[in-house]
Amino acid sequence: MKQKRTLARLILALMLVLALAIPFTMASFAEESATGSVGEVVAAAAQELAEDAAEAGDAVAAAAQDAAEKAAEAVEDVAAAAEDVLTIGAAADGETAFTVGEGEDAVDYDLTDADSAQEYVDGYAGNLEADPGFESHIQTAIAKVRESIKNYATFWSLLPPIIAIVLALITKEVYSSLILGILAGGVIYAGFNFEGIMNHVVQDGFIGNLADSWNMGIVIFLVILGALVAMMNKAGGSAAFGRWAVKHIKSRLGAQLATILLGVLIFIDDYFNCLTVGSVMRPVTDSHKVSRAKLSYLIDATAAPVCIIAPISSWAAAVAGFAKDAGADSGIALFVKSIPFNFYAILTIVMMIFLAVAKFDYGPMKKHERNAIENGDIFTSGTKQAVADMKVNEKGRVIDLILPVVILIASCVVGMIYTGGFFEGASFIDAFSDSDASVGLALGGAFTLVVTVIYFICRRVLKFKDIMESLPDGFKAMVPAILILACAWTLNSMTGSLGAKIFISQMIQGSANSLASFLPAIIFAIAVGLSFATGTSWGTFGILIPIVLSVFSAGEPITIVAVSACMAGAVCGDHCSPISDTTIMASAGAQCDHINHVSTQLPYALTVAGVSFVSYIIAGFVSNWFIVLPIAIVLMIATLFVIKLATAKKAA
Repeated sequence: MKQKRTLARLILALMLVLALAIPFTMASFAEESATGSVGEVVAAAAQELAEDAAEAGDAVAAAAQDAAEKAAEAVEDVAAAAEDVLTIGAAADGETAFTVGEGEDAVDYDLTDADSAQEYVDGYAGNLEADPGFESHIQTAIAKVRESIKNYATFWSLLPPIIAIVLALITKEVYSSLILGILAGGVIYAGFNFEGIMNHVVQDGFIGNLADSWNMGIVIFLVILGALVAMMNKAGGSAAFGRWAVKHIKSRLGAQLATILLGVLIFIDDYFNCLTVGSVMRPVTDSHKVSRAKLSYLIDATAAPVCIIAPISSWAAAVAGFAKDAGADSGIALFVKSIPFNFYAILTIVMMIFLAVAKFDYGPMKKHERNAIENGDIFTSGTKQAVADMKVNEKGRVIDLILPVVILIASCVVGMIYTGGFFEGASFIDAFSDSDASVGLALGGAFTLVVTVIYFICRRVLKFKDIMESLPDGFKAMVPAILILACAWTLNSMTGSLGAKIFISQMIQGSANSLASFLPAIIFAIAVGLSFATGTSWGTFGILIPIVLSVFSAGEPITIVAVSACMAGAVCGDHCSPISDTTIMASAGAQCDHINHVSTQLPYALTVAGVSFVSYIIAGFVSNWFIVLPIAIVLMIATLFVIKLATAKKAA
C-alpha cells in the first residue's frame, strides 16, 4: 500500500510540471513566429526536402526504366529459347507441317502430302543445313514417298547404274548398256506396271530431259560445233595450217609440242579437239616420224583433260549444270574453284611435255615409237588407214582455221557474261559466276556460225551449197555424243527418282566426319571405275556430283576437292575406256588402229591415275592447292624419272 501511494504522488508531480511548461513553450513559439525567424527556417527546410524528393524521384524513374528494358529483353530471350525448344520438340514428336528458311527463302512443307514430302527430299542438301529438325523430318518424308515408290532410297535405287556398268564391262557397248539400265530404273520405280514403266522412262525420262532448256542448250552448242568443224575442214583451213606447220616445225620434239599446244588451244570441246587436231597435225607428225599411236595419245590427252579445266567449254557447262541441279549456288563458280585440284588433267599435261622433252617412252608405246624412228613405219601393226583422206581445198589459209576459233572463244565469253547480267551492271566475276552456261555457249556458237558463214562466202573458199551441206555433216558427227548425253541424263533421272543419292548420302553421312580426309581419293577411284565401265565422263558427272554435294557442306574446302576428284576420275576412266567416244574419235582423228591406241595409252593413263590418287589423299588433309599442286607435280616428275631409270636398266 505504501509503495502505491508513493507512485501516485510521483505521477501527480510530473503532471504539474508539464502543465506549467506547455504555456511557457507556446509563448516562446508565438514570439519567434512574430519575428519571422521560425517561418524562414521551416520554408528552407521544406524547399530542401522538395529538391531531395525530386532527385530521388528521377533516380527511381531511371532505375525503373532500365529494369523494364532488361525485363523485356529477358522475356524475348526466354520466348526465343522456348520457340527453339518447341521446334526441336515438335520435330522429335514427328511434326509434319513446318517452315524452313526465313523471309523470301522460306519454304512451307506438309509431310502428310506426297508432293510436299518429295519436294522436301529433293531439297536434301539445302534442308540438311537450314532445318534444325532435319533428322526427324527426312525420315518422315522418305516414309511418305515410299508409300508410292516402294524401293525409294534403298539399295534397289543403285541397281540401274550397276546394271549399266556390268553390261558395259561384258558387252563393251555403251548405248545398249545405258538403255537397259534406264529400263531397269523404270521397272523398279513403277513396280512392273507396264503403263507406269513407259510413262516414267519415255515421258519423265527421255522427253523430260530433252525438253529441259539447259539440256537443249548443250545439244544446240554441240550441233553448232560440229557444223563449224565441218565448214573449217571443207574450207581447207585445217590443211593450210598443217602445210604451214610442216615448213616451220623442224624436229620431232617440235612436232609433238605443236600438237600439244594446238590441243590445249582448242579447249572449247573435246569433239572439236579430236576432229581438228588430228587432221591438222597428221602431216606434221608423219614428216617427223612420230607414230600414229603417239599422235592419237597426244590428241586424246589434250581433249577431255584440257576441256575439264577450261571454264569456257561444253564440259564446264555440263558440270555446272549437274552441280546446279544438285543444289550448288553457282555451278560455274564451283567448276572454276575445282580447277587447281584437278590433278589428273594437270598431271596429264605435265606428263606429255616430260615425255616429249626427255625423248622417253615406255610400255607398248616404246615399240611403236622405236619402229617409227628406225624403220619409218608409223603404224607398226593393225589397220593402216582408219579413215579416208579428206579432199583438200587448195584455197584454204591458216586464217580460215584461226579466225573462227578465236571468234568462237570470244563470243562464248561474251554470251556467258551476258546471261550473268554483265551488261546490266554486274561485275565480270559476278556475271561469270551467275551465268547460264548452256544459253551463253549456244548464243556464242550461233553468233560464230553466222559470222563464219559470211566470212567464207566473202572469201569465196566455199559455195553456199557447201556451207549448207556442212550443217547436217556437223550434226551427224555429234549424234553419238547427243545420244550418250540423252541416255546419261535419263539414267541420272532414273536414279534420282529412286532416291539413289539420298540412300548413299545417308549411308556415308554417319562416317563422313571420320573418313572425310580420305573420301576425295575414294571418290576419284569410284569415278574412274564408273567412267571406264560406261565410257562416258558426263554420265559419271551426272551420277556422282549430286551425291558428293549432298554429303559435303557447301562452304567447306574439302567439298571443292571432292568435286574435283569426281571430275578427274571421270576423265581418267573416259581416257582409259575403249568404248569412250572421245577415245574412238582420237583414234579416227589420228587415223590410228583403235586397239593400238587403247593399248599404248593405258599405261600412261594409269601412271597419272596412281599419282593423282596419292595427291587426293594429301589434299584430303591439306585442302590448299598452293601446297598440294606443286607436291603432285613433283611426285609426277619423280615417278617418271624412276620409270625411265628402271626401263633403261632393264634394257641394258
